[in-house]
Amino acid sequence: MKKKIAIISGITGQDGAYLAQLLSRENYTIVGLTRSSHNFSTKNFKYLDIKAEILIEECDLLDFSSIIKVLLKYQPDEFYNLAAQSSVGISFEQPIGTINYNTQSVLNILESVRLLQLETKIYQASSSEMFGQVKSLPVTESTPMHPLSPYAISKASGFWIGVNYRESYKVFCVNGILFNHESYLRSPNFFVKKVIRTSLEIKKGLRDELRVGNIDVKRDFGYAPDYVTAMWLSLQQNKADDYLICSGTSIYLRDIITYTMDYLKISKNKLVEDPTLFRPTEMEDMYGDNKKAKTVLGWEYDKSFFDVLEILINEEDKNFI
Repeated sequence: MKKKIAIISGITGQDGAYLAQLLSRENYTIVGLTRSSHNFSTKNFKYLDIKAEILIEECDLLDFSSIIKVLLKYQPDEFYNLAAQSSVGISFEQPIGTINYNTQSVLNILESVRLLQLETKIYQASSSEMFGQVKSLPVTESTPMHPLSPYAISKASGFWIGVNYRESYKVFCVNGILFNHESYLRSPNFFVKKVIRTSLEIKKGLRDELRVGNIDVKRDFGYAPDYVTAMWLSLQQNKADDYLICSGTSIYLRDIITYTMDYLKISKNKLVEDPTLFRPTEMEDMYGDNKKAKTVLGWEYDKSFFDVLEILINEEDKNFI
């Protein structure tokens, strides 16, 4: 039986690495895209012991001809577009760059597949940030979008580009709308990773305080290795659609900090709330409904985020340098 071929942009990140691990178990040929092999990090691949399973190709997603070249070379069965400027905070500082990259890259991929008339199934990484200030919870696939950041605007644009290519050109494009999902491989600028890492540094006498912004907001958090399973399942369907991937409940950011500090036996006096770190706009609460993903995809998820936190704290501690 011929091996399936999957291309993953953004493969060096948390989701890309866990997805590559899953695809290697499913016996895929895995092609990872990088803008430049000179600055290419393989630490996540080494951590998951999958470095030998991945072929690396240089490809600038803003360069139409670069995408065409890779698609012609591999003619992939699946293309997972996980590449993005993915920090909400940075997007306020760099709105033009964020919106340009996160929309033009999606358009280039879809248009390349259309022009080449490939049967490639495309997964577009969307985000719960697209919904913004919602009027009712839980969020569903049909909830109106009101993005509150340049990052959210860019992801909403990418979402609708995907829908349009699916409806107008019959390109198989799935929008996976993932809520917050964490793991040891998460980048250090994300909230949960920052809380755990800084708390461990405090415990080990390397830092004096944990400085945070507004923590009296609630978010829907889950476990990244389980969420990438939903990504893969969404491209195994006969029909392209959009799916919310979430835990179905929300938790206060303050409770995440409290649980982490209690677990590590750290004094709450080490917590400093800094108003200068507050975002210009903020959602008070956000959680989604994962019924469609569970019903249509057969995706299973029932983890409490406190259970996930223990996994993350222990893994971070075990690998602490």
